[in-house]
Amino acid sequence: MDLQLSGRVAVVTGASKGIGLATVATLLEEGAAVVAVSRKSSPELDALAGPRLTHAAVDLMDPEGPAAAVERAVEVYGGLDILVNNAGGPPPGVKLPRFAFLTPTDADWLTMFEFNLFAVVRAVRAAIPHLLARGGGSIVNVTTGMVRQPGPMNVDYQAAKAALLNVSKALSEEYAPQGIRVNTVSPGPVRTAWWTEEGGAADILAGHGLRQGQRDGHGGTADDEPVHRTAGRAAGGRRRDRPAGLAALGEHDGLGVRGRRRVPQGHLSVGGRQAGVSSFRTGSALWA
Repeated sequence: MDLQLSGRVAVVTGASKGIGLATVATLLEEGAAVVAVSRKSSPELDALAGPRLTHAAVDLMDPEGPAAAVERAVEVYGGLDILVNNAGGPPPGVKLPRFAFLTPTDADWLTMFEFNLFAVVRAVRAAIPHLLARGGGSIVNVTTGMVRQPGPMNVDYQAAKAALLNVSKALSEEYAPQGIRVNTVSPGPVRTAWWTEEGGAADILAGHGLRQGQRDGHGGTADDEPVHRTAGRAAGGRRRDRPAGLAALGEHDGLGVRGRRRVPQGHLSVGGRQAGVSSFRTGSALWA
């Protein structure tokens, strides 16, 4: 494909794995220069090394971190055209999913908002002057399908991402006349290491279903096997390595798209003895 990104400069947060890594790869394929932001690199990110890729080792929980990442792009490549705020989910040291409204403490809520909302606000605040200096550009904020269909887990995370959606809509209205397009992408479960690694989200969901079954007198026997299988396949079966739609939102002319929320549909349900995927359909417009 040709998204007309050759010569453009992008910053992608959460870039060492998962959706962020795939976004970096796609932008590089399309000819953009990319500053890949993460606390540390990964073998997969290192494999993309070249003159159009710079890794910025930044902790986005540091209030100065997001601006440092943006300034790195200006320092190395002379400006900024695209900001992809992909980093999010569990803050460093936190395991998700968490179940029930009463589970997260005040400190948990503050940490979740710091990582999933305030870090994005700081990155956007730092990026806007540079985008305006280039005559406009694109901001893509990654939220979650849970902003549309919330459920009784990860309540603090859902709320932070819903707030980010609200901020994104406000930004799109304010800055579209000045040439900056702001869009959100709200994916459901996507098959990444966050789901599939040992002790990851799939294992946590499976364990929750097993404990729930034991509390209900279900016994946690072979009947619980579908919980583990379903949770483990929560983000399976679809391509995850070409987020073309997300990259397309960074296209320079962008076909005038702004204020849009793209939704690759899929959500999790947690109820009774089972925790699994109610539906999972990968939007072809996004993950082409």
